[in-house]
Amino acid sequence: MSGPPRLVSTIPIRISNSVEPELELHQFPLLTRPLQVPPSAQESGKRIRARSKPNTGRYEVHVPADTRADVWNPDRARELGAARGEEDTDENYGVAAAATTSKSKIKEDPPARKLAEIRMRSEPTADRAVYMLAVVRDGELHLHPVSRTLQFRPTMSYLDVLARKTKPRRPGADSDSDDGPPPDPDEPPPPPTTKAKSKAAPEAREVQLSVKKANDDKMAQAMGGLTQVRKDMLMKLREEAGEAWEDWEYRDADTQQAHESLDKIVSQSREPLKCDTTTSKFYRDVPGSWF
Repeated sequence: MSGPPRLVSTIPIRISNSVEPELELHQFPLLTRPLQVPPSAQESGKRIRARSKPNTGRYEVHVPADTRADVWNPDRARELGAARGEEDTDENYGVAAAATTSKSKIKEDPPARKLAEIRMRSEPTADRAVYMLAVVRDGELHLHPVSRTLQFRPTMSYLDVLARKTKPRRPGADSDSDDGPPPDPDEPPPPPTTKAKSKAAPEAREVQLSVKKANDDKMAQAMGGLTQVRKDMLMKLREEAGEAWEDWEYRDADTQQAHESLDKIVSQSREPLKCDTTTSKFYRDVPGSWF
């Protein structure tokens, strides 16, 4: 028999900001299982690693791959691992390990690198509100504000390196013609170049030119704004590429360090909070409110 809702119980709410602004929310939208090491990799002693570029705010989580025979192709792993090795060399990652050689000449080639991990790269998301982390402890609800939210997705940029190696060249093209970046559409095209001067001078003809004033100022402003956005993006990418990675130690949720971090979030203050906001001011601050 249904009836009006009734109050079942009440619990006190406590607000904490003890670790602000270090508390971040990390999301893995493409994972269908918890972020854990696969059993096949765990038996061999592998574990999750992490690294970051603190100045540009880029994070990566490296999860060991599942190397079971029914889901793993060793030949393809070696091919993709070689492409990732070239990518890491370009980013100055792991160069120190490759450069620690003796003064004598190396006669044997180094062993081929395998693709043995999945790299999850972070992308910041725009938070439309203030998110709070909630922890229930001893019959009390503890809330702590989240500084920012990051979403991690697998990065497969090594496929671009592999595509450049296997891309067929056009007949007659120079060796360096496909190595450079694509032309910037915001910059004027370069003047045409000729390999040989023509023997006969072109015939001179009279040409009439007229200047037409642009009427759509809004379009010009939009193109100017787009150019600035593009420059800012290129500058950010260049700054990120020039920053070195810093290694982090990943701690699972079941470790002692994770439990100690969770204890820091729980508020230790017993002082009651007093609300200074009136009901009318609360309604006026709501976006779209007619109050």
